[in-house]
Amino acid sequence: MYESISSASTGRKNKVFLLTVTALMTAVTCILAPLSIPIGPVPVTLTNLVLYISLYLLGWKMTVVSYTVYMLIGLAGVPVFSGFSGGPAKLLGPTGGYIIGFIPMAVIAGVIIRRFKSRILQFLAMLLGTAVLYAFGTAWFCLIMESGVLAALGTCVIPFIPGDIIKMLIAILICPSIKSRLRSI
Repeated sequence: MYESISSASTGRKNKVFLLTVTALMTAVTCILAPLSIPIGPVPVTLTNLVLYISLYLLGWKMTVVSYTVYMLIGLAGVPVFSGFSGGPAKLLGPTGGYIIGFIPMAVIAGVIIRRFKSRILQFLAMLLGTAVLYAFGTAWFCLIMESGVLAALGTCVIPFIPGDIIKMLIAILICPSIKSRLRSI
């Protein structure tokens, strides 16, 4: 069975290590998520790459904790969201559904990644989780922007699929090495 750092943790030292890695992944999210390429109302970001990596290192529960802390930092006004923005207006804007949708994405993908060692199944888990992310984000985008579903898919989903697949493959390729190095610390 796949084992993340969090599921391998026992004892006080390992709990401190787990919290440290969780805080580190929160910081990495805060650093990389604002870096975005504005291709329309929904920018390309590295948020999902950080979450895919976090799922391998932390498991889904601590990834959700890490991401929730990031989200709260952004909601408090610190410019950690795409385009170096922050505050509740970002959550209420066209990309708010994606900000929220990362949570079910992490849960769905993380549960499957933890259960199966097969990289193909892990890739499919990330695809499924990302499809749920797209559904949350697109539904919110349609509501806020008063857009039709087909137009929203053309703006919010289709342009992102190739890049998101590349991010998934990067996570699958680099995470085993990162995880083994972290365990040796």
